[in-house]
Amino acid sequence: MVIRRGKREDIDEISRVYDRAKAFMEATGNRSQWLNGYPGRALIEDDIAKGQCYVCEKDGKIHGVFAFILGEDPTYGYIEDGSWKNDAPYGTIHRIGSDGEEKGVFAACVAFCKTLSGELRIDTHRDNAIMQRLCAKHGFERRGIIYIDDGTPRIAYQYSAETKE
Repeated sequence: MVIRRGKREDIDEISRVYDRAKAFMEATGNRSQWLNGYPGRALIEDDIAKGQCYVCEKDGKIHGVFAFILGEDPTYGYIEDGSWKNDAPYGTIHRIGSDGEEKGVFAACVAFCKTLSGELRIDTHRDNAIMQRLCAKHGFERRGIIYIDDGTPRIAYQYSAETKE
């Protein structure tokens, strides 16, 4: 699988991937995440314009999408019921989704992000059991609870190369 930056001409395919991911989440018991059109076209366009939208492509077809943001994420400024392992600079994986047609989108995303930063953070909804298992499988440690912009809680995870490799 090839990871590359998303482009404006990818928006319809990125939207297709997110629609498939939302349907999968709903079918597997996660009916409370990515509501009301999130992530929508305007957010996808913004991620592309900022150079933080990436797609996972195989044989010319997009099967996965995620945002990767280097630098402090204000959402992670406050954590309860735990703490971050360190205060080292980090990158954050947001809005990862797969169309379900190819295995290994999460693994490819994490491997790519590790080449850009040895410190990674990610969060997910309490109902997203599949993402929780993927995070643990790929070396992320549950660190506590953070709150996203709308005030809802998310389980926060951290990967630190200094303690994993």
